[in-house]
Amino acid sequence: MNRPEYIQERDGALWLTEVESDHLKLNWRLKDVLHVERSPFQEIVIVDTETFGRALVLDGVVQTTAGDEFIYNEMISHIPLALHPNPKRVLVIGGGDGGVVRECLKYPSVERVDLVEIDERVTRACKMYLPELAGKLDDPRVRTRFEDGVQYVKGVRNQYDVIIVDSSDPIGPAAVLFEEPFYRLVKEALRPGGIMVCQSESPFFYLPVLQNTRRLLNELFPVTRTYWAPVPTYPGALWTFTLGCLFDPFEDSGWICRIREKSTRYVTAELAVGSFVLPAFVRGALGVAE
Repeated sequence: MNRPEYIQERDGALWLTEVESDHLKLNWRLKDVLHVERSPFQEIVIVDTETFGRALVLDGVVQTTAGDEFIYNEMISHIPLALHPNPKRVLVIGGGDGGVVRECLKYPSVERVDLVEIDERVTRACKMYLPELAGKLDDPRVRTRFEDGVQYVKGVRNQYDVIIVDSSDPIGPAAVLFEEPFYRLVKEALRPGGIMVCQSESPFFYLPVLQNTRRLLNELFPVTRTYWAPVPTYPGALWTFTLGCLFDPFEDSGWICRIREKSTRYVTAELAVGSFVLPAFVRGALGVAE
């Protein structure tokens, strides 16, 4: 197996160097490199890290790890699903590792989850090496389509109660998932009373992306809110998510009870409420009072 250039042996140990910017690099000590392949879209690597267990790496960037994936996957899933009073049909764009789908299936009202992932080889690798994430993709309520998410939503209207955009960073094939035409298509794919959510990056390293995402959703949806969670393996640790809602779900406090009923490792009802309390510097950057 040929190791990528960003994985090198130093002083008898194997290290993965993730380049975040010209000024920041993250080093991961590895136990092993389990899988390397190049798909038509990206380089896919599965490694076993010393601290966080197995990890999915795309084009040299760590996407998720067995050690802390539950934080991100629970937060991007449970908040919109609990806010919706009766989610039946859910669309997940991206998220080929399966972690978001796993969380969606915890809601008995959900009759169907459509997963649209551009790269089939990501899902195949995760099924083999990260079954704790991908293990629910064979559930009969799940339909997986390997195609471009933008092209998919162009062909659907008024079909989904909740749409979760679990994209990678806004570079390469994921860049279009942060642009206005895509968000407009997502809105049109929602049923009346629908909710969408997207990961809106780190306010430390991608503040312009967060600001632009909130601005675009403000223009399209009557109700928008940003919330956050600490994700240890993501640069800056503080990660944001932004909702676009076709109604005001916060008028009904019942959503808090719906979270309390679920089996989770990170999210609690109290934490979910608190996640909407943004740090002062984020509120200032977004120009909001929440």
